[in-house]
Amino acid sequence: MAHRNTICLWYDGDALEAAQFYAATFPDSELTAVHRAPGDYPSGREGEVLTVEFTVLGIPCLGLNGGPAFRHSEAFSFQVATEDQAETDRLWNAIVGNGGQESACGWCKDKWGLSWQITPRALSEAITDPDRAAAKRAFDAMMRMGKIDIATIEAARRG
Repeated sequence: MAHRNTICLWYDGDALEAAQFYAATFPDSELTAVHRAPGDYPSGREGEVLTVEFTVLGIPCLGLNGGPAFRHSEAFSFQVATEDQAETDRLWNAIVGNGGQESACGWCKDKWGLSWQITPRALSEAITDPDRAAAKRAFDAMMRMGKIDIATIEAARRG
């Protein structure tokens, strides 16, 4: 592990599958190492995948096959800034279409329970618009969405 700070994500035996999905789905992402347990441990056996090292959008991560004791929650999420509707749709559909679930305001969960915010840059710009009325219109539009629709956000911003 070459990075000083790495995000450790807990999985119930499927850290390798998750890392492979992230590497195939997100740019600047890759699976970099697979480490097998040198002995038996509470949720696995010697020789099984214990940890995987990977990056998601350039962020170093470690997937730990720690067993069923802990689950992901919305208290941690990856926020992915997308450039356009095509990228927003591709990432959202990849996550939801691979056993994940939709949520509100650009949030979704992957099939492992990890939360993702698929956030178009246009949305971030709209809800921080110095024109507070325009920002509120865009914000109100976002509050009614699951996957973010950039055209609807921009129309709301314009009034």
